[in-house]
Amino acid sequence: MTTSGLAVQGQPASGLVTQGKHIVNDFSIQIATVNGSGSQSANSVLLRSIFRMGVPVSGKNLFPSNIAGLPTWYTIRVSKHGWIARKASNDILIAMNTETAQQDVLALEAGAVVIYDESQKLNELRSDLTFYPVPFDQITAATGAEAKVRKLVKNMVYVGIAAQLFSIDMEKIEQSVRKQFSKKVKAAELNLSAVRAGFDFAASTLTKQDPYMVEPMHATDGKIIIDGNAATAIGAMFAGVSVVTWYPITPSSSVVEQLIDYMKRHRIEQDGKASFAIVQAEDELAAIGMVLGAGWAGARSMTATSGPGISLMAEFAGLAYFTEIPGVIVDVQRTGPSTGMPTRTSQGDLTFIAGLSHGDTKHVMLLPASVKECYEFAIEAFNLAEQMQTLVFVLSDLDLGMNNWMSEPFAYPEKPIHRGKVLNAQQLEERGGFARYKDVDGDGIPYRTLPGTDHPAAAYFTRGSGHNEKALYSERPDEYENNMLRLARKFETARTLVPKPVLEASSNGKVGILAFGTSHWAVLESRDQLDRESHIATDYMRLRAYPFSREVHEFVASHERVYFVEQNRDAQMLQLLKLDLPTEQTGKLRSVLHVNGLPIDARSVTRSIAAQEGAGK
Repeated sequence: MTTSGLAVQGQPASGLVTQGKHIVNDFSIQIATVNGSGSQSANSVLLRSIFRMGVPVSGKNLFPSNIAGLPTWYTIRVSKHGWIARKASNDILIAMNTETAQQDVLALEAGAVVIYDESQKLNELRSDLTFYPVPFDQITAATGAEAKVRKLVKNMVYVGIAAQLFSIDMEKIEQSVRKQFSKKVKAAELNLSAVRAGFDFAASTLTKQDPYMVEPMHATDGKIIIDGNAATAIGAMFAGVSVVTWYPITPSSSVVEQLIDYMKRHRIEQDGKASFAIVQAEDELAAIGMVLGAGWAGARSMTATSGPGISLMAEFAGLAYFTEIPGVIVDVQRTGPSTGMPTRTSQGDLTFIAGLSHGDTKHVMLLPASVKECYEFAIEAFNLAEQMQTLVFVLSDLDLGMNNWMSEPFAYPEKPIHRGKVLNAQQLEERGGFARYKDVDGDGIPYRTLPGTDHPAAAYFTRGSGHNEKALYSERPDEYENNMLRLARKFETARTLVPKPVLEASSNGKVGILAFGTSHWAVLESRDQLDRESHIATDYMRLRAYPFSREVHEFVASHERVYFVEQNRDAQMLQLLKLDLPTEQTGKLRSVLHVNGLPIDARSVTRSIAAQEGAGK
């Protein structure tokens, strides 16, 4: 087999194709490039083209935390079964980064496919893979692209190669390219020429030797592709947010960046004036301070940040809890502690946020698992914040926030905005006044007034120091204790207001699984693997909020063993649940932890549960 010139054929592995064992719509493609090389457009075109063919896909971007020059990997999972978690191993590698190429090839399992620049001679590394060498520079030069843009156009060549080898519809490719460059007609034509050049080269020169191919389906009909940060931004806009303050931080910045675009498009009044204020603060301290000021004044206010920003907001979070001011904080989690790995995903802020601030503090957390829930929970967070008169944290993560996910279209909100217990002048008159921090209804939630309410009884002090029911300064032990116990009752009320967990499947078996957020998608697939491979039947409940509702307690009580799947080192959500459960139930809980910063995969979950269940012994 030659590895130079154009007359090159693929090197077969395992004889899969000759035996007729095609693998259709069930594989994972990894594209290894360099950060800043412009590969994002090409990768998006590949993903969306397969999606347009009706085949379920998911895309995950693994990128460095610098601006340019370091390795980046993008993975497209194609699954006719609808599995969208990261796959533990990749079936196809498009090796465009010379620095990582050998390592990437050596990491593949036997039978995988490698598309690579022929000059790298990667086919000499292994004999159990299918190799397709391609003269990328030669093909790119033939497109007529100027030298300064050839490295960008080069990425589109591998799109064409993949389209031909794996039967991706070129009409769908063209539609995706024109969508990607909808505002740049010349760029679209140039990139299309590169795609066609790659396609033609593969058609005329490469002999297909691998089993992987794409065939049209209808599984994506009516669906959309969107990232979680954009979905969160849309939800916040529909929730009626009017004050947004932020300080840029990976991976949350695009929540506000996209919200700016949406608000400019949809929230400008007929007189040309904006009905909102979006302020980039000097730091996270200022951002959360402005959220509280706006929330106190009656505006729906929010900020978006990540773990390091949450750390800086601790004191103001305590102020909001104790003074009972509503606000929403979107936390797109990344690894820690300290700077950690800013562009890796995690579910590691749970115990910190649950009690954020000094003293006895308890916060409400919403836990979206999908882009649809990012949209829905952004809306719900504002309602809950005003109902509960407290901060509500929406905990997404980098995987959900920055990657592309399939979804059903979002429903237009029909639920009315809930402002909570706000008294107007007429209500104050009827009541003969009010005490700001008095529990009138027994649910721990007091009544409030907004600045500007035209009634002499409307005014009160908002103080972070000790205060009594009438909001007057107090250091009396009994008044402080009564206030703290009332706040605890309010948190108990939150159990009945937050989104309930979802019982995904029940067979009344002995083994239960609990998970939340993006761990959900790996658990769904893992349950299938456990059933088929180890004959372990499991029940599964997905948590959607903290504090836990009674359904979570009942689920644990009804099983002999319950595995809690989460993406952190210290089993943070399990620890919170242990504090919440009766002591006799905590011995049932076991951990399945994923710590390395990559999105969790099903195979890791399966291996852990099977091992703890003693499968195969």
